[in-house]
Amino acid sequence: MNVKCLIIDDEPLAVNVIKNYLLQVNDVTLVNTFNNAVDALNFLKNNKVDLIFLDINMPLLDGLSFIKSLETKPEIIITSAYEEYAVESFELEVLDYLVKPISFPRFLKAMNKVFKIFSDKNSNNLIQERPYIFIKIDKKKLKKIYLDELLIIESLKDYLKITTETNRYIIHQTLSSFTDQLPSDNFIRIHRSYTIAIDKVDTVEGNSIEIAGIRYTIGRTYIDDVKNKILNI
Repeated sequence: MNVKCLIIDDEPLAVNVIKNYLLQVNDVTLVNTFNNAVDALNFLKNNKVDLIFLDINMPLLDGLSFIKSLETKPEIIITSAYEEYAVESFELEVLDYLVKPISFPRFLKAMNKVFKIFSDKNSNNLIQERPYIFIKIDKKKLKKIYLDELLIIESLKDYLKITTETNRYIIHQTLSSFTDQLPSDNFIRIHRSYTIAIDKVDTVEGNSIEIAGIRYTIGRTYIDDVKNKILNI
């Protein structure tokens, strides 16, 4: 999978931020950048892209009008300094809405949405890539993590310890935001400090579960959900 994308923004600094972020992500190709939507429209007449990072307030043609003028619409992520256009943007079925200044973790969350979309679109292919997400390690380095290798994610205050079948990683992120990126049919939060892979549970006993030889307590407020989802009772 290789996602071809455009950046349409009349602010050079904003363009450079997105360009630098894209350099940290695999499986993405920046095809072109434009400082106005009219030139981008002309480019799209003869060139196909999968994803557009789109500003709203631009000369000649604003971002929302640009979306409405598209005959064939790629996935679109709005990048705007103004929050008030969010409702109208989502009514136009944009994939995400990023408010400037855009942090790298927030950008990464949006890109995980992109990869999930295209993974789902390619689900009928004979050869499929296993579902995955990217996590940020070592400042700006990204690591691909296959979801079927995840065992448990543990909260360490402002950090997470992510345990896979072969490695452990410490990242700066909250458990809630990380859990939101995971498919709810495969992962479940069992405690304010733990999210686990359902298919990796070896045993359930009382208010605890065991994964890879280690027991974890199920929080009182989570136990009914855990029983419904893991034990089907």
